[in-house]
Amino acid sequence: MKNILLKVVLLLTVFSSTIAFAQETPKEEDFYKINKVRIPEGPILEVGGLVTLPNGDLGISTRRGEVYIVQNPTSNYPYFRKFASGLHEILGLAYKDGALYCAQRGELTKLVDKNQDGKADVYETVYAWPLSGHYHEYSFGPKISSDGSFFVTGNVAFGSEEWWRGESRVPMRGWAMNITETGQMNPWATGLRSPAGLNVIDGNFYYTDNQGDWVGSGAIWNIQKGDFIGHPAGLKWTGRDDSPVKMTEEYFNSKIDERRVKNAEGRIIKPENRVNEEFKTLFQMKKDFPELRLPSVWLPYGILGISTSEPVKIPENTFGPFAGQLLVGDQGMSIISRVFIETVNGMEQGASFLFRKGFRSGVLRLAWANDGSLFVGETNRGWGSAGDANEGLERVVYDNSKTPFEMKAVRAQADGFEIEFTQPVDKKSAEDIASYNLESFIYKYQPVYGSPMVNKSTLKIKGVKVSADGLKVRIVADNLRQYYIHALTAEGVRGKNTYYSLIHPTAYYTLNSIPTGGKLAASELSTTNSSLVSGKTTGNTVAGAKTATAGAGKSGATKGTATAKTATTQKPSEAQMKTLLTSYTCLACHNADKRQIGPSFREIAKRRYSPEKMYALIHNPQPQNWPDYATEMPPMPQVTKVDAFKIANWINSLK
Repeated sequence: MKNILLKVVLLLTVFSSTIAFAQETPKEEDFYKINKVRIPEGPILEVGGLVTLPNGDLGISTRRGEVYIVQNPTSNYPYFRKFASGLHEILGLAYKDGALYCAQRGELTKLVDKNQDGKADVYETVYAWPLSGHYHEYSFGPKISSDGSFFVTGNVAFGSEEWWRGESRVPMRGWAMNITETGQMNPWATGLRSPAGLNVIDGNFYYTDNQGDWVGSGAIWNIQKGDFIGHPAGLKWTGRDDSPVKMTEEYFNSKIDERRVKNAEGRIIKPENRVNEEFKTLFQMKKDFPELRLPSVWLPYGILGISTSEPVKIPENTFGPFAGQLLVGDQGMSIISRVFIETVNGMEQGASFLFRKGFRSGVLRLAWANDGSLFVGETNRGWGSAGDANEGLERVVYDNSKTPFEMKAVRAQADGFEIEFTQPVDKKSAEDIASYNLESFIYKYQPVYGSPMVNKSTLKIKGVKVSADGLKVRIVADNLRQYYIHALTAEGVRGKNTYYSLIHPTAYYTLNSIPTGGKLAASELSTTNSSLVSGKTTGNTVAGAKTATAGAGKSGATKGTATAKTATTQKPSEAQMKTLLTSYTCLACHNADKRQIGPSFREIAKRRYSPEKMYALIHNPQPQNWPDYATEMPPMPQVTKVDAFKIANWINSLK
């Protein structure tokens, strides 16, 4: 009888252990809840600006030209009061010394409630700038500098015939301006394209930009006075006496081709991405453009956003283990990313991670509430977004009774990277090389709208070392590349006590400078590799490529026509499709079920395009086939025939 009872106890122990190990890894929403803020009937909150006032009230500016003050904004019954109206597309709001400041299309405006009746009765122009009348001449800000002055940024216009090319038709389009409280404007930096996300963080002026012409992907820059960021439109005004940037349009055009090629009728042809071409990268052009400021951290296009917006710093005692890092919104994909920044050899660099997805509209503005939650201001009119709504105000609340299992930070080392985790790792999984994958890539610097990932390479991981406390892992690898984005995936690492996998297993590290010294000896490393025993492949890829692409300055795409016929009968797995769709940034505009910037994959499936037809449409889209979508799909010649057929087969399998 005792033996039977002992066996039962042992079986129950094994069973309960199996259940514990088989528990599903928690998701974002288990730690960071998205709560919709109750909005009264009437206001349409296409949020352009957010600011938390000293008393905890929330100031909101809208693209419809209104300003609201929200009392008790974190309660179940917030009270909205209209503070100002009749303004022109307010895309930013700041508070200083009892007044609100906003950036309209053509001016920085001060709003004052002199008689204390809860409404602005003074609308004062601090500084006005010219407008050409083009719809895309948005103005963003203000943000308050450490000396009390204001930063404002100006969006470029897009041309008439050359509608794809950003233009600076009037002064300060494509510029950051510094404006004093008395109305003195000082040009600060140029080379900006669509600078919707700006902020002053720890005294530094940061801004984010969107993928487009001359901008291969979204990123965050630390702007210094006199910087050139990369978009040439604003160079038109560097001849001004007050310009801190001295580089000219003529000099720029002498160093890089703007691709103003004309057809037989004398009309300029829209430039598109070329496969297997010689190309320039942003860092290569720094040799010719000393004023060029490189991104501190890239946020890869289609993975961590398509329309990067406002960055904010995470305060102490708010969002768990991530205090001091940045959160960055994205308007197009309706997500928030997290950014860790460090300084190496005097250069800012660091890692970007997905943080929270699932917002109801495009994330444009972020502001911290006094209780440590995060207000999220949303809009998508004319721009499109992954969310279902056209506008919104939501609040992210952290459950501080739990700690998510994440990469807390990734730091560059002379021989690789160090991952710091939020919880101790399971040593066996963390010491297995097969738990990791490391790839690097970069983007083209070109007048084409955006860029595919290029010069992709898989790096060989030579070994790993787990710290005694299980909170850090050193990854030693060959062929680190300066200025490249290094995608480090730790898909196989598990938590020590829970055996959970990471909520977000991939970090994208921008390696502007490789540290010196501090390399690990081979004897310190674990070289265990379970993939050599089981025969499985190691890690996940960013772009569906396991081998290095040949030739720096080449796109490295393969034609794959020989196996395309075989691909027509193959249906890839869901995991393979996720990798493939991510690699070609398809998920930036398309969802399996929902309309986003482009039609859903299920909607495309209804057309029953053959794989051959879909391959042709990927390379040469026909926007007239989808007249209800404002944003045209760009040609994507980098998509190989084999991969296009796989995508087509998967889409056509959807019901």
